[in-house]
Amino acid sequence: MGAAPDGGTAAADGGTGPSKDDRHTKVTVLVALAANLVIAVAKAVGGVLAGSPALLSEAAHSVADSLNEVFLLAALRRSRRPADERHPFGYGKERFFWSLLAAVGIFVMGGCFSFFQGFEALHANTEEKFSGYVAGLIVLGVALLAEGASLLRALHQVRRQVGGLGAMRDPALRTVVAEDGTAVLGVTLAIIGMALHMVTGQVVWEASASLAIGVLLVYVAYRLGRDARDQLIGEAADPEQSGRIRSLLDAQPEIDSVEALFTMKMGLDSTLVAARIDLMPGLDSERVEEVSVRIKRSLSRTFPEADQIFLDVTDRTDGDARETQKGPAATGERGGA
Repeated sequence: MGAAPDGGTAAADGGTGPSKDDRHTKVTVLVALAANLVIAVAKAVGGVLAGSPALLSEAAHSVADSLNEVFLLAALRRSRRPADERHPFGYGKERFFWSLLAAVGIFVMGGCFSFFQGFEALHANTEEKFSGYVAGLIVLGVALLAEGASLLRALHQVRRQVGGLGAMRDPALRTVVAEDGTAVLGVTLAIIGMALHMVTGQVVWEASASLAIGVLLVYVAYRLGRDARDQLIGEAADPEQSGRIRSLLDAQPEIDSVEALFTMKMGLDSTLVAARIDLMPGLDSERVEEVSVRIKRSLSRTFPEADQIFLDVTDRTDGDARETQKGPAATGERGGA
């Protein structure tokens, strides 16, 4: 027996303009972009003057980070578009797609170039030159301060958004934190490598620093890419939230049992909920319709992010309904009425 429409028209993760948190995230991304553009130029000039593989690796790292910030700005803008006929669940997953591209950018532009510079330095066997190394270390020192300031800005936003827990759900902000944290560690490795090269005269130290930066970038790219992949292919809501949704359904006096519950994140603030439920026997069709609308409205009030709610309602007294309604979302309508 199908649930009646409840009149809900909420758009998935969009249609209301950028949220306050999105505006703060945009500022954080812009700060990181400005810092990375300036630092990339300084590192590239210093790396060429000093002939430093570690410094050139860091320049590639900053260029990759700058491109990634552009991706994240696109994610913030495009993911808030309202649902339309072609994308009835909205554009929330754009956020995950652009974050995946950012992870690929870190891997290709940052990690691979760092490996290339490291191996090139190990096999070049050229005479070490230290002209410009002092300037290179100064550039790295300034870069360390700038990257540290950008990281502090990102961490400050993480702390102010739901104690940090809710903020890290945002792939854009998570990527900025990962990039800035990696940049601070990468610059530190480059400084150590250059300093040991100057003291010992052995280029192996700087080449090792470049390789270490490459390993670090590849690892960060893998972690960010894995998270974005999971969200793109349809990640379920966290177990705690799913448990609360099931508990709310179980608490309804008209529901005899919850046969199945499916959830999927459709965007940063949008979750699809589909449940197959058995009602108590003896309810007529009008009563079933009223119960279905009330349950969905209750779910929407308790879980505002659950803006797509579908119920597959089966009356135990109707054997045919049990056989014909197999899909978990066969009879649902959008929530949020």
